[in-house]
Amino acid sequence: MKDRYLHTDKAPQAIGPYSQAVRAGGMLYISGQIPVDPATGELVEPSFAAQTRQSMANLSAILAEAGLTLADAVKTTIYLTDMDHFAEVNEAYAAFFDGPCPARACVEVSRLPKGALVEIELVASC
Repeated sequence: MKDRYLHTDKAPQAIGPYSQAVRAGGMLYISGQIPVDPATGELVEPSFAAQTRQSMANLSAILAEAGLTLADAVKTTIYLTDMDHFAEVNEAYAAFFDGPCPARACVEVSRLPKGALVEIELVASC
């Protein structure tokens, strides 16, 4: 499949040996997105809300490259470095959805790449 592995310059470049997204079996699997501004290659401001918004923007850019939107999302996983900011992340995350939200898991982790506070991965239906 020619477009099995997706890439867009409108989302951060992979910082390891992985693809931004892979299409397989009618699904799009998007690698975890940390809050890197694709224009600068740097993390956005160190707040959980700002970093959630940037991670979601990065996911949206990859979805757009695949011809999809957040309405096609079926599952997300959010990784936080501090679960005390769960409500702040929820509020920023919810603003990206007009209708029902996808299934989701949210877990606390000790560290994320580049010192990010938030990382979000997404699975969408093609």
